[in-house]
Amino acid sequence: MSGHARRGRRGGGHGGGHEGGDERWLLTYADMITLLMALFMVLFSISSVNISKYQVLQRALQKAFMGGVLDGGKSFQQGEPTRIQGVQSATASQQMDSSFQIMSHSLIGKVAPASQAQRAAARKQAAEEESNLESIQRQVASYAHLHGFSGLIKTSIDQRGLVIRLLTDKVLFDSGHATLKPTATPILTEVSHLLMSTKFSNGIRVEGNTDNVPISGGEFPSNWELSTARANAVLEFFIHHGVSERRLTVAGFADQNPIAPNDSADGRALNRRVDVVVLRDATQSQGATSP
Repeated sequence: MSGHARRGRRGGGHGGGHEGGDERWLLTYADMITLLMALFMVLFSISSVNISKYQVLQRALQKAFMGGVLDGGKSFQQGEPTRIQGVQSATASQQMDSSFQIMSHSLIGKVAPASQAQRAAARKQAAEEESNLESIQRQVASYAHLHGFSGLIKTSIDQRGLVIRLLTDKVLFDSGHATLKPTATPILTEVSHLLMSTKFSNGIRVEGNTDNVPISGGEFPSNWELSTARANAVLEFFIHHGVSERRLTVAGFADQNPIAPNDSADGRALNRRVDVVVLRDATQSQGATSP
């Protein structure tokens, strides 16, 4: 009876040993984790800086430069710099400044001649343009003097260019109308010829202007429409007499650009005008308007 019980206990013990064998995979897993950890530590040690060795090297260099190693006990900082005859020492910033100055002088030497040439060409072009404007001005003044129109045609040169000022009263238009009168034909024909015969092709702006007296009734509701219609009539005359359309523009300013006070009949008569402006090249590029 007791023997049987002992055999039963041995059997139970054998069963417990079998269960322990099933858990041996844990040992293999633990070994693998240990090996991986060791591998990562090796990789980390290879990739990281050895701080202790770096600190030792730093102290050694400091000691050498501060006079602890070199003969005479003088450091590089305390001693005088070695100079070679004919050669001056320079700091890094001074060397950079010197290099920058050399580069700047080199660039200036290449760019400056081109800029000077461009400025010289621009001055020459401006002088030729001014000469052409003055030539047209003299011819218009001569024509007006010979034909008795000196009081009706005025010329001037300003920042816009050459201004040929045509007073509308008694010559170009009847009061309140924008249809050219027969008396306008010889004057505008001569101006057209002068504009075509010039050696340059500057733009031409035809500007209509009125006095400040409001329009009451009639063909045009306001001075804006009247000034624009009159300028357009002169522009169409130029086109029909050979002036290139590419050179022409039109503008109506109503009473916004007076050249005389509107408080008198003579002043208002001067303000009723059409200005033919031969534009300078600079004025065309900037899109300037009448002052």
